[in-house]
Amino acid sequence: MPVLGRGPLVMVMNHPSWWDPMIALAMSAEMPAWRTHFGPIDGAGLAQYPFLERIGFFGVEPGTSRGGVQFLRRSLEILARPEATLWITAQGRFVDPRERPLRLQPGIGHLARRLRGGWIVPVAVEYPFWDDRCPEALIRFGSPIEIVDGPAASPGTWTARIEAALEQNLDGLASLARRRDPSDFTLIVAGTSGVGGVYDSWRRLRAWSRGERFRPEHRVSRPPPT
Repeated sequence: MPVLGRGPLVMVMNHPSWWDPMIALAMSAEMPAWRTHFGPIDGAGLAQYPFLERIGFFGVEPGTSRGGVQFLRRSLEILARPEATLWITAQGRFVDPRERPLRLQPGIGHLARRLRGGWIVPVAVEYPFWDDRCPEALIRFGSPIEIVDGPAASPGTWTARIEAALEQNLDGLASLARRRDPSDFTLIVAGTSGVGGVYDSWRRLRAWSRGERFRPEHRVSRPPPT
């Protein structure tokens, strides 16, 4: 994760899954405590889960002009504060992380054009299955794009620049995902290990018969280099 000083920060994520806002929450806990975190969400979803508003989510109407105005107005209010961090799934819909060309909603370009400073960070996310019954949640942070004078470029130019940066970061994450090597990543949250069912029961019984401690992880650790 890039280490940046005070100033508005926009984390632009791809959107492969319903879990993406939870990824933002997990990552926000790893950032400096003085930062505050916000994110747009479908207003209908916010009405169904109102507790999300208490942790920084705000409602917009997706796919409408009214929603675009809501997004820009609220985002600019938030980013007027130097400690603010805004997390955006800028594709606006669920999209496979391998889909190319990558297309972002134009609101992100309009937002960037209205900013006078801060950074935009492309955040790549995907959920591949490796060796256990639950998928991995892999995150890769791209190089920050510093905003010196947003109005110097058009909204379309900003959108294209952010699309290119996020697509490059997604390609980098895809290469790491194909390697299937946990050492390429820093573990933030440990999930459930093991395959489950009869297979794990048999493995547990075999470990017991050998006097060994059962390890639920399906992956066998690689030996250290010699």
